[in-house]
Amino acid sequence: MRHKLTLRSALMAIAIASAPALIAAAPATGDDPYLWLEDIEGTKAIAQVEQWNGETEKLLRASPRFEADRARARAILDDESQIAVPDKVMGSRVTNLWRDAKNPRGLWRSSDLVSYLAGKPNWTTIIDVDALGKAEGKSWVWHGADCLAPDYGRCLISLSAGGTDADVVREYDLTTGKFVEGGFTLPEAKSDVAWADKDTLLVGTDYGAGSLTASGYPRIVKRWKRGTPLSAATLVKEGVDSDISVRPRVEQDGDKRWVFIDRALTFYTNDLYIEGANGQLIRTPVPDTADFRGLIGGQMIVLLNKPLGDIPTGSLVSWPIADVAAGKAGAPQVVLKPTATTVVEEVRTTDNILWVKQLDNVSGALLAMTRDAATGRWTSRSVPLADKATVHLVGTDDKGDRVFASVEGMLTPPSLMVAGAQGPARTVQQLPARFDASQFVVEQRFATSKDGTKIPYFLARKKGVTGPVPAFIHAYGGFRAAQTPTYLTTEPYRAGPLGLFWVEDGNAYVLANIRGGSEYGPAWHQDALREKRQNAFDDLAAVAEDLVKTGVSTKGDIGISGRSNGGVLVGAAMTQRPDLYGAVIAGSPLEDMKRYSHLSAGASWVAEYGDPDVPSDWAFMRKWSPYQNVRTGVQYPPAFFYLSTKDDRVHPGHARKMAAKLKATGSTVYYHEYREGGHSVGADHAEDAVRAALLHAFLTRELVEKKK
Repeated sequence: MRHKLTLRSALMAIAIASAPALIAAAPATGDDPYLWLEDIEGTKAIAQVEQWNGETEKLLRASPRFEADRARARAILDDESQIAVPDKVMGSRVTNLWRDAKNPRGLWRSSDLVSYLAGKPNWTTIIDVDALGKAEGKSWVWHGADCLAPDYGRCLISLSAGGTDADVVREYDLTTGKFVEGGFTLPEAKSDVAWADKDTLLVGTDYGAGSLTASGYPRIVKRWKRGTPLSAATLVKEGVDSDISVRPRVEQDGDKRWVFIDRALTFYTNDLYIEGANGQLIRTPVPDTADFRGLIGGQMIVLLNKPLGDIPTGSLVSWPIADVAAGKAGAPQVVLKPTATTVVEEVRTTDNILWVKQLDNVSGALLAMTRDAATGRWTSRSVPLADKATVHLVGTDDKGDRVFASVEGMLTPPSLMVAGAQGPARTVQQLPARFDASQFVVEQRFATSKDGTKIPYFLARKKGVTGPVPAFIHAYGGFRAAQTPTYLTTEPYRAGPLGLFWVEDGNAYVLANIRGGSEYGPAWHQDALREKRQNAFDDLAAVAEDLVKTGVSTKGDIGISGRSNGGVLVGAAMTQRPDLYGAVIAGSPLEDMKRYSHLSAGASWVAEYGDPDVPSDWAFMRKWSPYQNVRTGVQYPPAFFYLSTKDDRVHPGHARKMAAKLKATGSTVYYHEYREGGHSVGADHAEDAVRAALLHAFLTRELVEKKK
């Protein structure tokens, strides 16, 4: 049920919900009166954004807890006891990007591997990103380094101005500690670059008019020789305009480097080519729906997303790489098959071990697999890490046959573990607890969706709280991205310690494992694809209704949250069931599915959602596209939109237009558009901390204070 507002809350809600003059004065443009808000840096659009930002910040920063929340979130995010995750093990050294209060953009640094494994690394700074940006007058954001094996003397450094997906690439010499004068340099673009050898790059980039796909990614890959201009690079592979991208990929197997070209036909279909002995590109036997996961011991490892003959979906298979390169590969060998509840999620290779991270009823498990060269038989060894935990494979020591794994749970602080060829895994580093976990309890429950499918979710509450209390659900539901529970200081994704703040208040936090992800393998994703998208929205509603049915919360007192693709989810949810939800958080969201394929990188996601320009596709998309389903005369749940102006993946027009349309119905809207940061929103921890405090104030106002 909806609760009565206090006089103070009512007045503030009216103030923030009022449609501002800039919107009221906007002339209609065709069927879309808010099309002008798609002008990303347009004077009028930015003026509107600044007005909304100001209204929201004035309101929520007045919350008595705002400053304390912001300071605490910043302290957690900047804590120097954070895990030093290995970027790459390069021979006897390991690299890491370190961000803290003094270095918000990061220090790229290295340590000797021996001291790192002992938990007492000796760090040496390679590049100070903050200092580099200051010296060059750029707002540099680190996008990674690719260092050439086996000596790792030269690296390709990727830096983004302000955090957009586009970046510049510059060659760096680790032996001199300087960028290479006259070395390889690429101007700002959404480039894909790989080392062929020390004097040759394979480059997919913006070569000028006609060189990009309709999705805005490289369509052409060329071979670029040192000492020659990029304009002299020679063609390797060319795609067509309707492709998603064409990109190079180079994989190392022992001392051998293999060159691949990956032509993405759609988001989920790829033609994979390998460069043969004579330099000719040969189409590999990898099905266009499958994922190439790595090389080991002369074997090419592939994950099947659809059946291959009698080999089931979700299986790992292999082909001899030499046969593939010679164009004479036969039938694949089965490496590992899934079970009803156990599926492959991540794969890493070292020189002699295939490391497989599985999900077992949404909890992480690790296998070490080896192949007998004489018999070709694969065997596996289970490597216990932690019970009901989130596990991610974060790095490898190839020569040492070690894999690094991050391990955490909602109540278990993150740790970095290392597993080797023999024996149990051991802890390299574990963070101290950031809160007293003994006062909370986490359960895994299952809701029943509309079609009878059991949907798992994790529920965190204070011990002794039986409800009903305000609840907050985070979900995603797309792109094969499984949602697994992380430490409450990082729940939900990109919202800092919001989950922790919420349960400390005595409320319920929920992470929902709805269809569209990969929690139960490829079929879990396919059940929410295109015309089946409604299943994801039904799954979210089922979780919310299960909270009501079991007495955890009550109808109308449940908040929902989603980012990016999750913006489609919560947008559709609020327009379909405005009675069920009491608050909505949409981060960097997709909302206008009629125009999404014409905005930023939207064309690359047609395989996920459908093509709105195809009448048969729009027939099912229009039923759930959030922007098109906002109706006059309907009071929608209060919504908070957060995003970045510089997001070049999901166009900011989605959030802007949805906010405007909701405001026009008289519904309450909060808005926070950060001017830097790209799709990840925050370019540094300062913005992340502000966002966490704003979101906590929003949820408290809309789901807690309205009960008083």
